Amino acid sequence: MSPRTNDGEPEREHPASGPRPEHPARPDGGPEGETGVTGSSQASGGGDAVPRATGPRTADAGRRGARVVEDAQGVPAVREDARGTETFEEPGSVRASQDTQDGPESADAQDGPDDADVQDGPESVDGEGVSEGAASGADEVDARVAAVRRTGAAGRRWRALHLGACAAMVAVALTAGAIAFGAVRDGGATPVVAAAAVSPGLLAGADLDAGITSLQAHLRAQPRDFGGWATLGLAYVEQARTKGDPSRYPQAEKALKRSLELRTGNDQALSGLAALAAARHDFDGALHHADQALRQNPYSERALCSRIDALVELGRYDEAEKAARTADERRPGVPVFTRYAYVHELRGDVATARRVLEQALAASTTPGDIAFVATQLGQLAWNQGDHSTALTHYARALAADENYLPALEGRARAQAADGRGAEAVEGLEDVVLRFPLPGPLVALGELYEARGAQGDAAKAAAQYTLVDAWTALARANGVNADLDTALAAADHGDKAAALRAARAEWNRRRTVHTADALAWALHVNGRDAEALPYARQATATGYRNAAFLYHRGVIERATGHTQDARTHLAAALELNPGFSPLGARDARTALKTLEAAK
Repeated sequence: MSPRTNDGEPEREHPASGPRPEHPARPDGGPEGETGVTGSSQASGGGDAVPRATGPRTADAGRRGARVVEDAQGVPAVREDARGTETFEEPGSVRASQDTQDGPESADAQDGPDDADVQDGPESVDGEGVSEGAASGADEVDARVAAVRRTGAAGRRWRALHLGACAAMVAVALTAGAIAFGAVRDGGATPVVAAAAVSPGLLAGADLDAGITSLQAHLRAQPRDFGGWATLGLAYVEQARTKGDPSRYPQAEKALKRSLELRTGNDQALSGLAALAAARHDFDGALHHADQALRQNPYSERALCSRIDALVELGRYDEAEKAARTADERRPGVPVFTRYAYVHELRGDVATARRVLEQALAASTTPGDIAFVATQLGQLAWNQGDHSTALTHYARALAADENYLPALEGRARAQAADGRGAEAVEGLEDVVLRFPLPGPLVALGELYEARGAQGDAAKAAAQYTLVDAWTALARANGVNADLDTALAAADHGDKAAALRAARAEWNRRRTVHTADALAWALHVNGRDAEALPYARQATATGYRNAAFLYHRGVIERATGHTQDARTHLAAALELNPGFSPLGARDARTALKTLEAAK
């Protein structure tokens, strides 16, 4: 979702989800309807027969799941599902082949990944990772792409991550499994064999390379396994997300299309295309593919979550809230809880967002889930200026998974806001070495600028150059990076380019984040009168964001609305006095000037 993660980072994802039911209980046994989501006919034979989630059964079968419900006062709460549950875990993420064929040519092993694909693992940064489409612009971006890849590669060589957490992250993304159980028909379960793509136990208990090898070997042996190809496609999406490497997206698209060629309309591939479109910031496409997947399987967790994300990113907040309620009815669990909380946070309902996340954390049982939800709580606390509580949540996340990068980044930001600049710089240097994405790169550059030691100006400039490199690589691989460009370039780059990018993004989707980006880009280009309506729109939903308030206050000051400027600059600093190393400093200076002029 936009947001805490989507403004310059891949879409909001999470490690493996916690306990969840096969389907919600309803008195009439049928699924909840929703505009744009059909497919109740999937449950044949009447009663409460519904399609079961694909993926292998686990030893957790029989555990009860929880879901968000509302009490008499309309406050969401997590409760045990009265029916009990069977938990289905999905295979974990794999670093798959560098390339896949466009379509099946035969049923033999030559349709699967070739030997070169197997050799190409996560550390291969100099090979042919960029697809044909990306290669067409290679001459322009080679130097910058090489820079960002070298940064990531150096980090990986410097510190080899234990990849159990990565495997858990992808567990929720991947839908192919050893056995996919079909709809319950006439009171009996009819198993549908989908071929074992890869053992989830292997992915959870070994490193990611072992999972890659297993998946590739499987696809050589059974190249017509549509579920395996869908898994491979989602693996590339996850690889791009976890490693900050957009060159994996073209490979993801090929694998997902192969899956659809083998089995037209299968929901695994369609939900994978929804995730891929969202990762590329094509939210209209994500919504389209999510709806297609849900017509095939109304209980696809991936599709339900992608649908919420797409609606949020398109600024359709009322529909997003409805989609979150539907997802909660159908597939309650950590992925839905966190999205439900974020929809409420965007409306300024921080109490509900915190309550749901705390309940989601209480329901989390795996290290991956604990790390993910605790990090979301940390981000929520940091947004409200409660840096001490944020650090407590990040500590809990890192106790569950010491290498969870979003928690490491969040901890560094909270340390900076708490006056612990040296620790913050060290922490962000670690993060960007392994995860060179715009958000942490800009944050580190601003910390260097704020510190102002010898050589810090050059260090800051290097971080901003890497943002340009990431943007070039992202665009070369089909990612719409306009929001990232607008946010970074407005303060640290080409201001005219920032405005062009912000306008383009606003024309595609109208969210509080795009309104803020356009307002600020207009301001830095000296067009404050035009900027003011957008700054007001960015704060109109009640979303409590100190940067938005700061931007509005600065624009109001420039347009002569001095009282409003004082109000919003003070509100920004009261909400989160450490929201930005440079922005907070400038806000204090502007507020002092306004107060002195009274």
